[in-house]
Amino acid sequence: MKIAILTSQNQWFIPYAEELNKKIQNSKLFFNHFLINDNFDILFILSYHKIIEEKYLKNNKHNIVVHASDLPAGKGWAPMFWQILEGKNDIVFSMFEASNGVDDGDIYMKKTLHLDGDELNHELRDKQALFTIDMCLEFINNYEIYKHPKAQKGEESFYPKRSTKDSELDIQKTINEQFNLLRIVDNEEYPAFFYKNGQKYILKIEKADNENR
Repeated sequence: MKIAILTSQNQWFIPYAEELNKKIQNSKLFFNHFLINDNFDILFILSYHKIIEEKYLKNNKHNIVVHASDLPAGKGWAPMFWQILEGKNDIVFSMFEASNGVDDGDIYMKKTLHLDGDELNHELRDKQALFTIDMCLEFINNYEIYKHPKAQKGEESFYPKRSTKDSELDIQKTINEQFNLLRIVDNEEYPAFFYKNGQKYILKIEKADNENR
């Protein structure tokens, strides 16, 4: 099979896209769909942030997206992080066929990622990416089982795009009450913060290497 991987430039998923590229013999890696000038049996579209026009999708037999929610529930942005805020540690991932709609393509497979409940941002990203890679490889290795997708069923819901303001802590709440928010903030890109007496304070979180640190 001719297989390609498409991801966005200058973002967190690139090392994982490169890893998947190495695991799939003779696969191609792209960072912009405009540069894809060939037809593929499978195009894995992973953490890609541009709209792909129908004329490009038609060039491939399968255009596959992996989304961290139990579609049609949890369409939209940062679904795993929103669910962690809801207190969930079992996150369903949906692999589906890309379409012109918002996360509404037919489903190839669903798998559940089990979290420990103490992972911080970089650990969550790592588990998300490795789980996505495993799903892609499973699709290839068991193609005859998964090649016919099924329509989504159930009630749909949407998550909005998160921004830096979503990292604000409430000083009237305990750390324990806001621990899931602290788990998903990025210390550099969108760190946790709070206001007191009109002053903004930045709060960064990391795991200690040992009890004496």
